[in-house]
Amino acid sequence: MTSLSAHAVDAPHADNGRRILPCRKKAMEMPKVSRDTATQGGDFGAVVDRSEEFGDYTVDFLTFREDVDHRPLLKGLPDGRCQCPHWGYVFKGELTLHYADHDEVYHEGDAFYAPAGHVPVHTEPGSEYLQISPTDELRRTSEVIMKNFELRGQG
Repeated sequence: MTSLSAHAVDAPHADNGRRILPCRKKAMEMPKVSRDTATQGGDFGAVVDRSEEFGDYTVDFLTFREDVDHRPLLKGLPDGRCQCPHWGYVFKGELTLHYADHDEVYHEGDAFYAPAGHVPVHTEPGSEYLQISPTDELRRTSEVIMKNFELRGQG
């Protein structure tokens, strides 16, 4: 039995025994967001983050006005590294993620996957990218980043 037939109507078609899919009167609306319609995030000076949560995942549109080394911002996380995986696409600019054994550089037009355990160490000013992340992991990491960001501003 295929996965398609798992969603089929249980009653076989009268003519040939095939299973048919139920007819839907109204298509389900899929969630969508743009940089302009995102309702969360904010302007943090060096970084503008426009985001929206879609259940288990969060979509972020990030714009970096300055080069930001995240090492001091990730202090307090295991090994001082981001514990959240991200999928993304670079619209403009360049970003560098440091891993325990190498660096990855992403340029305009690159799609990427960044597993947990990375550190953003360089983002070219003017860079813009889209990032999709598991909401719970992103929230835990963002709380530490914001705490360190606020402490940095007080020092």
